[in-house]
Amino acid sequence: MVSVPPPGLRIVPASQASLEHLEQVFGAPGDQDECRCQWPRVSRAEWKASSQDEREAALRSQAACGQGEGAPSSGLLAYVDEAPAGWVAVEPRSVYLRLRAARLPWLGRDEDKDDDAIWAVPCFVVRPEFRGRGLMGELAAAAVAHARGEGAVAVEGYPVIPVPDARTPVGDLFVGTVGAFERAGMTEVSRPSPRRSVMRIDLAPMSG
Repeated sequence: MVSVPPPGLRIVPASQASLEHLEQVFGAPGDQDECRCQWPRVSRAEWKASSQDEREAALRSQAACGQGEGAPSSGLLAYVDEAPAGWVAVEPRSVYLRLRAARLPWLGRDEDKDDDAIWAVPCFVVRPEFRGRGLMGELAAAAVAHARGEGAVAVEGYPVIPVPDARTPVGDLFVGTVGAFERAGMTEVSRPSPRRSVMRIDLAPMSG
């Protein structure tokens, strides 16, 4: 089935969005309100030691809301009919300390963890009222396009594989789904465990 973008969809770097809209996405019910997209970025010890206020402040700094076109930002914000609807994190893979420390994503692969030209998409947030519209796939595709524009040579994602005939908990979906990453042109390059996939797209250099 071909994914059809939700009517009225636009996706922009968070630096071109307002802090109020970022808060509307992260303040919706769900684990993201506590996490504030900091779990992938810090060590286990740093996560346990951090406060909610510190995580909120870190996201505000990283997202750089309101700083305008060209300002570095840690993710993209989606709007549907001008209502803030979702978020995707996308930055060089080396930024995500938890990912670097994990064992599974690297099994069977000879990868330079310090290569800033490889970008990663570690998490998504979609507000409850906008779920079921294919928004995650659109965010994944936008993240790949954004990374390419920033000079990335490849982009990766790390979705959880659903248990057959079982409903996947919403909390497992923050890392994305195989289908969402396929929508972005990624293919599986590794299956380090029965429930974890490594998806990747290698990007041709931009001409001109």
